[in-house]
Amino acid sequence: MRSFKQHLLAALAVAALFISACSSQSHVAQNAKTADFPEEKLGWHLGAQAYTFRLFSFADALNKIDSAGLRYVEAFPGQTIGAGSQEKMTYELSAEGRALVKKLLKDKGITALAYGVVGAKDEAEWEKVFQFAKDLNIQVINCEPNENQLDYISKLCDKYDIKVAIHNHPNPSHYWNPDVVLKAIEGRSKRMGAAADVGHWMRSGLDPIACLKKLEGRVYHVHFKDLNEFGNKKAHDVHWGTGKLGLQAVQSELKRQKFKGMISAEYEYNWKNNMNDVKVSASNFRAALK
Repeated sequence: MRSFKQHLLAALAVAALFISACSSQSHVAQNAKTADFPEEKLGWHLGAQAYTFRLFSFADALNKIDSAGLRYVEAFPGQTIGAGSQEKMTYELSAEGRALVKKLLKDKGITALAYGVVGAKDEAEWEKVFQFAKDLNIQVINCEPNENQLDYISKLCDKYDIKVAIHNHPNPSHYWNPDVVLKAIEGRSKRMGAAADVGHWMRSGLDPIACLKKLEGRVYHVHFKDLNEFGNKKAHDVHWGTGKLGLQAVQSELKRQKFKGMISAEYEYNWKNNMNDVKVSASNFRAALK
């Protein structure tokens, strides 16, 4: 008969083989994750602005984001929640509505990292926006605030430990030029920066690379687009890497700046059926990184 020691050694050997096999499987899974999401090793979180799917509910948008191979969402104010709820994605969302949003995100394995583009009429309302964002674990609020709101928004950033990224719509919107954004954040909280919309810069006739360089160190969020024309406000979205943007050049500049944060696909074309456009664009984005 085998001794107790022999049994113990045999059991330990089996356990060692099991642990080794699990470790190997984990390593393979990790390698697969890196291969599928190469942007993650750069600290980039590639997702979608839910406005891309504005014709649908937030619940439907999450389904489309998941189908496009993305795991992050930038929620936008006013979108109907869906999944049985007619409430909107605003700070007025009820406790039940917020619980539903959190469940929808968890069920899909999608993280809400940003919220915008949002505005508010005064300090009291801005505080409600920040409280709402904090409750949903939002890291960045994208907005285009009035100049007279900047001081108290700066204080709210520090109070709630949430970044504010000033977004640029095309000229003649107030923040269309990065010089205006830089002036707005000068002397204020380091949690205030830019939500760089490279497509809108193109529509305004501004070089996205030059704009990014001006904002170096304060780019906290990116709205990613590629357009069929440069310098035309009526230009429309095309699959990333097939338009006038210069996909790899923008990626290289973000790498050089050591940008960390969310990159939102904002595909504002083919509204009724643009999920596959986002999917192809994300695939092109990742292929350009490999």
